[in-house]
Parts: sequence; C-alpha cells; structure tokens
Amino acid sequence: MTEVTLLTKPGCHLCDVAREVIDVTLAGLPDSVADTVEVTEVSILDDQALYEKWWEKIPVVLVDGELHAHWRVSQDRLAAALQG
Repeated sequence: MTEVTLLTKPGCHLCDVAREVIDVTLAGLPDSVADTVEVTEVSILDDQALYEKWWEKIPVVLVDGELHAHWRVSQDRLAAALQG
C-alpha cells in the first residue's frame, strides 16, 4: 500500500488544485496501481508540529511519509512516483 498525504488548511486555493491533481492522477493510473494507493488529507491547523514544519509550503504532498511536492503538484511526476 502506498500512502499519499495531502497537507492542507481551510481556504487554501492551491490545496484545492492539489486535491484535483491527485484525483485526476489516480483516475489515470491502472487499477492495479490505483487500488494500492490510500489518500489522506490532513489540516495543518489540527497538528501544531505539522503547522510549524509546513505552514509556508502548503499544499504539501507526502508519499509514504516523504516529501513529494509542495505548492504545485505535477500530475506526471506524481504518476511516476506512484508507479515507481
């Protein structure tokens, strides 16, 4: 199982874009890959440690707990990481 975590905060328009890129990317992957990806969304306002670390970089996408992207998410790069 691959875990994709989207770190967000309320009212973040780039977070909305990142969420859409993740959804479109997963929809374009083969089912055998997409079915092994779990997406979790976490607000940095709910976790002080996340807030302190990421407040100026959201949206942040983590793949298996490792930084994949911040601010802008590339659909091609995310697809490659998930199939990799």
